[in-house]
Amino acid sequence: MTSSGSSSELPRKEAGVLRGHEGAVLAARFNGDGNYCLSCGKDRTLRLWNPHRGIHIKTYKSHGREVRDVHVTSDNAKICSCGGDRQVFYWDVATGRVIRKFRGHDSEVNAVKFNEYGSVVVSAGYDRSVRAWDCRSHSTEPIQIIDTFMDSVMSICLTKTEIIAGSVDATVRTFDIRIGRELVDDLKQPVNCISLSNDANCILANCLDSTLRLLDRTTGELLQQYKGHICKSYKMDCCLTNTDAHVTGGSEDGFIYFWDLVDASVVSSFRAHSSVVTSVNYHPKDCCMITSSVDGTIRIWKA
Repeated sequence: MTSSGSSSELPRKEAGVLRGHEGAVLAARFNGDGNYCLSCGKDRTLRLWNPHRGIHIKTYKSHGREVRDVHVTSDNAKICSCGGDRQVFYWDVATGRVIRKFRGHDSEVNAVKFNEYGSVVVSAGYDRSVRAWDCRSHSTEPIQIIDTFMDSVMSICLTKTEIIAGSVDATVRTFDIRIGRELVDDLKQPVNCISLSNDANCILANCLDSTLRLLDRTTGELLQQYKGHICKSYKMDCCLTNTDAHVTGGSEDGFIYFWDLVDASVVSSFRAHSSVVTSVNYHPKDCCMITSSVDGTIRIWKA
């Protein structure tokens, strides 16, 4: 790992605010090319936006409870979402229609992700399980269930051959789908969010002891820890900037933090929201970030 880029290149200027959700926004995510973003929240809706022009494009309504996570396929044609109604929804972006509802989780669903082809949705829930669903099949039964966790599964990342999941049981577990192998990294603290570095060599885990931990994916070695923010009771996203030079995450007091990847120093922190920051999501190419909050807003940040 090399440290590069000065903190002056970080997105710290507010470039817009997206309003429309009634109540807490629980996640906000750019699409694959960064031209659009999706948000979801307590008001049981998903919303599609052009964040760069501040335009609300469409609202998706069908969930019966709060919507906790959302992801869009790389071709921007389909959305998956999940939440308090224990179901995984598979949507058509253009029509706003629900194509399928996948049922099987016994409790609230915390996270969803498409595989790179958009053919499989993987979900993680309070029922201590990760489930994979085939979007092309008319069956609503999961094609795979992973239930080795001891507590709620909060977050998932996918590679071409692996499902990586972070759990309140203090583990990050990596499942190699081809050979059926499971690797377990015990972080000794409840994990509420994980994300992959852009080179896919590292896992960043947000833990409920107000510490972000960076793990080497190959060895499981703890490479670095990042502190300064407050994370004790809320699920909050974390990620690396698109150059992998900095780590960023939200805080329960409404602040956003940027840390130097290598030496873990706080290079920038600022008040972004009036309440808990639930989501930070970095643009795939540009120096731009969106954040969401319990305060009901999504904010766009540029350098």
